[in-house]
Amino acid sequence: MISDYRKIIVKAEKLKTENKKFLDKVKKLAPRDLDIVAHELHEQVFNKIDCLQCANCCVTTGPLLLNKDIDRLAKTFKTKPSIFAEQYLKIDEDNDYVFKQMPCVFLGNDKYCTVYSDRPNACREFPHTQQRNILQKLKITYLNTTICPAVALIVDALKEKYKV
Repeated sequence: MISDYRKIIVKAEKLKTENKKFLDKVKKLAPRDLDIVAHELHEQVFNKIDCLQCANCCVTTGPLLLNKDIDRLAKTFKTKPSIFAEQYLKIDEDNDYVFKQMPCVFLGNDKYCTVYSDRPNACREFPHTQQRNILQKLKITYLNTTICPAVALIVDALKEKYKV
């Protein structure tokens, strides 16, 4: 990860309590324009942030894999889902399939995902700030502020917008 992105993450870690309180207040207020604002900020921030210079999500955070993800990846590797699961996955404390190891085994040295077109749905949806009904995703948004520099910047901008 480049140093500018690391600085954003370090700042977000220092602001964890403040960010949690802010997002809790936003959830209570439920601004009608939150989806529009979050989506605009998402676009603005991701025009400045290059995921291939970061890949912190792939290094630190394992996605939850659904059966359809396992089936798709098994097909990619021309193997049975059970064999794919045995080789790459474990069951976590919530009884969900996750990767056995982090960083993600499919993250290349160049920070490209070697299974990008077949990646798990959780990876496709990350960091969730581009999705609808962001109000229901504020908890994961909070958690992602210390993983993704883009999310940290989006939350900073939301604080400027809503000043609650």
